[in-house]
Amino acid sequence: MRVAIIDLCCDTPLGGWVNRVYARYFLKQFMAIAPQAVALWCRSLGHQVHYATYYGQQDPLSLIPKGIDVLFVASYTQCSSLAYALAAIFRRQKVLTVIGGPHARSFPSDCIRFFDIVVHDCDKALIADILDGQFDKPAIVTSGRVLSDLPSVEERLPEIVTASFHRGRPLVTSMVPILASTGCPYSCGFCADWNTPYSALPRARIESDLTYISRHWPGVLVGYHDPNFAVRFDKMMDLIEGLPEGARNPYTMESSLSILKAERLPRLRRTNCVYVAPGIESWIDYSNKAAAGARRGREKLKGVVAHIRELSRHVPGVQVNFMFGGETDQGDEPVTLTKEFVDELPGVWPAVNIPTPFGGTPLYDQLHRDGRILAELPFAFYYTPYLAIVPKHYDPVTYYAHLIDIDEAITSRTMLLRRIGTKAPPVIRFIHGMRTLGRRADLRAFRRLHARLRADPGLRSFHEGRSSALPEFYHHLFERRLGRYAELLPREARRPVLEPPATRPRRAA
Repeated sequence: MRVAIIDLCCDTPLGGWVNRVYARYFLKQFMAIAPQAVALWCRSLGHQVHYATYYGQQDPLSLIPKGIDVLFVASYTQCSSLAYALAAIFRRQKVLTVIGGPHARSFPSDCIRFFDIVVHDCDKALIADILDGQFDKPAIVTSGRVLSDLPSVEERLPEIVTASFHRGRPLVTSMVPILASTGCPYSCGFCADWNTPYSALPRARIESDLTYISRHWPGVLVGYHDPNFAVRFDKMMDLIEGLPEGARNPYTMESSLSILKAERLPRLRRTNCVYVAPGIESWIDYSNKAAAGARRGREKLKGVVAHIRELSRHVPGVQVNFMFGGETDQGDEPVTLTKEFVDELPGVWPAVNIPTPFGGTPLYDQLHRDGRILAELPFAFYYTPYLAIVPKHYDPVTYYAHLIDIDEAITSRTMLLRRIGTKAPPVIRFIHGMRTLGRRADLRAFRRLHARLRADPGLRSFHEGRSSALPEFYHHLFERRLGRYAELLPREARRPVLEPPATRPRRAA
């Protein structure tokens, strides 16, 4: 059969030079490993395969060849409306449509309205069953098995070149994506991996991948997609240090501060770690991840600043992840502490996120039970700058005023000059400079939403949870973002089907 696989990294063509540069050099690298594995599995089963990633570079339909028999779509929740529109087009052509990825895991009941097959957990055997027609349509399926291994970098070579490189050659920002582990030992209520047991992938596979990358692409960035890298820190560092010093590719990863203890940090430098993104999340919660013990508030800030400052001595690029508006955030304190963190560490990129109710997480279950999810809001708005929940301790006008305050501190001209004036390598300063410009776009969006909420009682009532009618404001935004694809999703189809709390898909037979 002719099989097409498309990995959606965004849902709309990107305009403006800042957005286009960001998409080409950075957003393009947000591709997932699983769609590449699916492409390899389909090829090994004897099928003709076409793989593409969409990051706003052109019409997404032009990336899918004509005359296909099966379409696999991988999608984040914010890209789900485009995924649904593509499914509508190809179902009319009698193409078998299959969706997987984060959105399918979070909201399978919504996906099944548009796709023939919705995949939760996946492996080669399940892909073979789908292509063999083993499931009656429509079906929500899962392998029911923990993924213990993945195709190697060499096996995924055609997909890596397509997704990460430009005209067959790596750019300075190109990444070769690999996994060293799956799952996570922490149980953060907002995270889809909260109940996925941590499991290290085979040492021989990781070693083989790193050796292959070193020989064929020396100096090219390795991007570890692990939810929490190097939980078995010493074993992972031993593996990387087993390569000759000059053969260790630079790498990026996400990790908790509790793993990145002071005595371990020199090994990050020796193994050529160039970018790390620890999660702080909150100045009250998740202190076990931040190695803060029982400290909260300002005491936690002091400890985290000292820890990140020491980390920055060994790793040139550091991003710290925060979430503002969680269940314990209230008053001005989280805003004040975040701004102080930004001022203390200008060379560290602060990624401030909005809490989003992704299905299958404890946060979602609690918000659903409390009636605090905006049930009429299309999934296309489940990302910054939009708020899909009623915050526990903030009204929407105050909430956006605080976001504006934080982002003004992050993106100010003074902070930009301090950020690009650090001693970090030029590529890190370039990345943080570009991200500053990109975050200014979010700041403009926050200001527009704040002004609109103050002026529009209907929009304010919707965001306070007092009205269930989706404001025209969101319909217009939806149609503008999707362009010609919006007509494939009439207004009644945009209302999401929310999962009941704590549901799980059935296992495949």
